[in-house]
Amino acid sequence: MTHTPDDPHKPLRDDVRLLGQLLGQTLEEQAGAELLETVESLRRLAKSARGGREEDFAALSTRLEKMPVDQAVSTARAFAHFLSLANIAEQHHRIRRRRAYRADPEAAPQRASFEEAFAGMLESGVSADALVDAVASLDIELVLTAHPTEVMRRTLMQKYRRIAELLAARDRPDRTLPEQEEQLEALCREIHAVWETDELRHAKPTPVDEATWGFVVIEQTIWQVLPRFLRDLDRALHKATGRRLPLEAAPVRFASWMGGDRDGNPNVTPDTTRRVCLLARWMAADLLHREVKELRSELSMRECSEELRRQVGRVREPYRVYLREVVARLEATRDRIEAQLDGREPGSAPGYDSAEPLAEALRLCHRSLLETDEDRIADGRLTDVIRQVSCFGLSFLRLDLRQESARHTAVLDAVTRELGLGSYAEWDELRRIEFLEGELQSRRPLFPRDMDWDDEARDVIETLQVAAEQPTGSLGAYVISLASHASDVLAVELLQKEAGVTPSLRTVPLFEKVADLRACGETLDRLFSVEAYRERAGGRQEVMVGYSDASKDGGRLAAAWALYSAQETIVEVSGRHGIEVTLFHGRGGTVGRGGGPIDLAVQAQPPGSIQGRLRVTEQGEMIQAKFGLPGIALRTLELYATSTLRSSLNPAVEIPDAWRTRMQQLADTSRASYREWVDDAEFIEYFRTATPVDDLGALNIGSRPARRKSGGGGLESLRAIPWIFAWTQMRLMVPAWLGIGAAFEQAMNDGGRDELQAMYAGWPFFRSTLDLVEMVLAKGAPGIAARYDDRLVPEELQPIGERLRGLHARTAELLCQVTGHAELLDGNPVLRRSIDVRNPYVDPINLVQVELLRRLRQAEGDDPRLREALMLTINGVAAGMRNTG
Repeated sequence: MTHTPDDPHKPLRDDVRLLGQLLGQTLEEQAGAELLETVESLRRLAKSARGGREEDFAALSTRLEKMPVDQAVSTARAFAHFLSLANIAEQHHRIRRRRAYRADPEAAPQRASFEEAFAGMLESGVSADALVDAVASLDIELVLTAHPTEVMRRTLMQKYRRIAELLAARDRPDRTLPEQEEQLEALCREIHAVWETDELRHAKPTPVDEATWGFVVIEQTIWQVLPRFLRDLDRALHKATGRRLPLEAAPVRFASWMGGDRDGNPNVTPDTTRRVCLLARWMAADLLHREVKELRSELSMRECSEELRRQVGRVREPYRVYLREVVARLEATRDRIEAQLDGREPGSAPGYDSAEPLAEALRLCHRSLLETDEDRIADGRLTDVIRQVSCFGLSFLRLDLRQESARHTAVLDAVTRELGLGSYAEWDELRRIEFLEGELQSRRPLFPRDMDWDDEARDVIETLQVAAEQPTGSLGAYVISLASHASDVLAVELLQKEAGVTPSLRTVPLFEKVADLRACGETLDRLFSVEAYRERAGGRQEVMVGYSDASKDGGRLAAAWALYSAQETIVEVSGRHGIEVTLFHGRGGTVGRGGGPIDLAVQAQPPGSIQGRLRVTEQGEMIQAKFGLPGIALRTLELYATSTLRSSLNPAVEIPDAWRTRMQQLADTSRASYREWVDDAEFIEYFRTATPVDDLGALNIGSRPARRKSGGGGLESLRAIPWIFAWTQMRLMVPAWLGIGAAFEQAMNDGGRDELQAMYAGWPFFRSTLDLVEMVLAKGAPGIAARYDDRLVPEELQPIGERLRGLHARTAELLCQVTGHAELLDGNPVLRRSIDVRNPYVDPINLVQVELLRRLRQAEGDDPRLREALMLTINGVAAGMRNTG
């Protein structure tokens, strides 16, 4: 299959058609012709209904309502599998299109590629020296988290990956006829296997399971993609400036929360953290052992430098002799960690305790090759391995710890009571800071080592004791959830000191409520004024801003502005105190949780807030979407790098004060409207009856409970993920747009239409925010949402749904007036088509879900058969919507 310039998307349509045909063949062979005929007739009805034939929508609904459960489940599975196959085809087509760009010498560089970005920056006045310095100092860290939004089982991901590889093989123009037949048969076999595989997890994953899944993503793709990414960067930089990337540059690194994030998750214990750190180090040692063995095989040269000769003597193959010990030490490192994991006594063979001796051994080989004019050999696998060591070290993924601020307060409260000092929890902020500063400077222990703790306090203390045991580099930051005061940071610093964590982990406050975001400048100002803390911080501070809870707290528009303003404040306060700040963005996959395309997300940040440094979470289903296939992972890393560079080097756009005033008005109005809705007890009851929110826990997609604390059914205790997930399932995505229509309505009534249009045209933050909201509104399906109301919602609450659907339509209309689009996604026809193609396949799954929810709620007691069927439809809708929470 070849690239077709006149119709670049024809190969995608061909792939989708082929996969659909093979799925149909599988259905017919495995489930009978009747199922295939049913699926096809329902698809035609759904497509016709989407074309405006209301009678066909009614017919579709009626047929699905009357179906026996088993038939309805098979039907929903068929539609869900088609959507998953279409997702694979789309991902592969993205890779195909990228390769087509890069294979065509006449084509312009791909948007946001290194070539396009470097040329644009140099043309805009950035000097070559400034560009080289910015590239060399890039500091991007992507933090993989176990947020429960990945509904697909790992075994299915592996099968879909093989399908993607087979699609790639079919693109080769020189395939022989036997190869074509073999590839087609292999596709049939994989799709057959997918159909026969259970889609559901029947037990919750443990935090160690989640961490292991994260390791697999790194091992299968990122480990090999990272050197390719750095080669691409080096090549583009050399072409643009004549300069090369430093040998040990690590512009992108990876960290993890899997096994360290204990906020609201009692399943993450100190032993969990210890075990995950060991597993990560084992993985690093194992992968590097494989790499250096291959490297030793390649480096068969006879000549070497005098420096290397002094290490090995007069031998025929100096590199192989020298690297034999490196291989042995890596093997000993791996075996020693394996013994610790198994509870055995480790062996005595010397291994590596840190990455530096390994890195130096590889650097010595590199210097020797350069000295003997073997530059080409030095720039091969050896350079790749050096860069893998530079990025991953011997810790593989640095593990962050995260805990809620109240847990640290409780520990210190227990201490002050034990010491007869009163209740720390009842002290005001000034008294807390005075106490904490004094103890940070004190040399005596704060509390006896045998102090009797309650279970929650013991967990905090033992977690920090585990942190103190870890080799340098195994752990990253200590993130404090729901941080709101300077004392929250000082408390963790003191507890680290008492536990003997040396060097201490970066203590990172996470501001996530709108009120805390607004007050973060005052909080940091007070923190940076504490001399004892300034000494420990060393002139650097990391601050995390949370998108999920901010949006759940105040609505999408108010949260976006609160986050933007908070970041400006953080940068200003840090600069005033001479502190170099790194912002850590806690983004989810959906727009309601700060998600969206990488370049739009970075573009939306305030000028001066990045400066070459960016830390961001990659959560749940987005890890697989962005890093599951090598070609996609390569493009993801490129987008992060070019977006960060552009944000750091491009001149800042001056924002008129009038726009800021208008934005504050929009935020205030939208938040007031949003809170008016969500503070209404009837609205919360509507949410619980119209969506499957109370059923999501049965999905077994994560180790963490859906609520921060047991008990309570209100919005405050519900985590942001199920809040978004449930609305996404019934296709109204309320959290991403609620309140925005009211804000636009008021602004336009005040004569602000022209100003809003100017803001959209001239302010990257405002434009990207609205573009993301537009995407969510376009994905909405009010007609499907109405069906949930009709079948599930008590009559007295149904007017709430009617009002929401009216607001959805009005918000879309007002948004188009601001953007100048004739209809939603007028400027993004590819996405518009992707949504339109999916709708006739997602709609039937929704209608089956509605009926299953109705039957479950009417059943006497729990019906496992219905419950399992419902879970299958939740998976199917998630596949169609391309995200969950």
